[in-house]
Amino acid sequence: MPNLTHRPRRLRKNEALRALVREARLTRDDFVLPLFVCPGWSVRKEISSMPGVHNLSVDEVTKEVASAYVGGVRSVILFGLPETKDELASGAHAETGIVQQAIRAIRKATPEVIVMADTCLCEYTSHGHCGVVRGGEVLNDESLELLARTAVSQAEAGADVVAPSAMMDGQVGAIREALDDSGFEHVAIMAYAVKYASAFYGPFREAAESAPAFGDRRAYQMDPPNAREAMREAELDFSEGADILMVKPATVYLDILKMVRDRFDLPLAAYHVSGEYAMIKAAGQRGWLDEQRAMMETLTSIKRAGADIILTYYAREAIRMLTG
Repeated sequence: MPNLTHRPRRLRKNEALRALVREARLTRDDFVLPLFVCPGWSVRKEISSMPGVHNLSVDEVTKEVASAYVGGVRSVILFGLPETKDELASGAHAETGIVQQAIRAIRKATPEVIVMADTCLCEYTSHGHCGVVRGGEVLNDESLELLARTAVSQAEAGADVVAPSAMMDGQVGAIREALDDSGFEHVAIMAYAVKYASAFYGPFREAAESAPAFGDRRAYQMDPPNAREAMREAELDFSEGADILMVKPATVYLDILKMVRDRFDLPLAAYHVSGEYAMIKAAGQRGWLDEQRAMMETLTSIKRAGADIILTYYAREAIRMLTG
């Protein structure tokens, strides 16, 4: 018989011991629930590539947030599908924009919930790109004014946090200046600091009707092989006044998440994106894996890599599992 001084199995023999020494712990406060707001009344349309996720009209999203809050969800992030689109994304910064309407309704119905607003233009532009387009090129500096106007409009509607996701250079600085100049210095910025040009966004683009009409977004979103560049992107957003940094997607970029965590002291978010959700959901529906276990294992890996905040379509299910 070997003389084993160290036996790690001693602390694994039952759930109580495993819980006692658990290193990464998920809580309900970690999660942000993404929601898609669309025009109309009593609209609740399931997204075919994201079972369990819906496009919701303002009245329905207001009910959804209230129900989710009762179930333990404390934060939501809103994405909008406008009635009409144009080249300058007018619906993104309109006082009566779809997200602005939803923010006001949610703020009235469930004032305790944290309301975040995605601050981008792609859902609102006729060409589907995240900025001003001229001559087939997305123009960085001309897009900053529209992004800043959008953030201010969202703050005026009552957003607690604006989340610039366009990956335009200087967007955080432009938004911070515009918010401060408009008296919204209390509104936080959660910067999509490290956002890769990922294949895992496909279902989202169906949900938000935001696929580009031409080309792709690789000229402004990050190239997947690059890690050092991610640190430069995060450093720029940090220096421009971001309150929270985000890495997107989450699970296929856990190494990047860990690098950002090790380098910056700001709160760190990770977006468990639509394609990551859809893969687990589809495999679970086919009986290829245990969906609930796979969900919790995946979300725990994101927390273990360093995320303080996890944006996920599984927020409600994860909270039910935790509070069961």
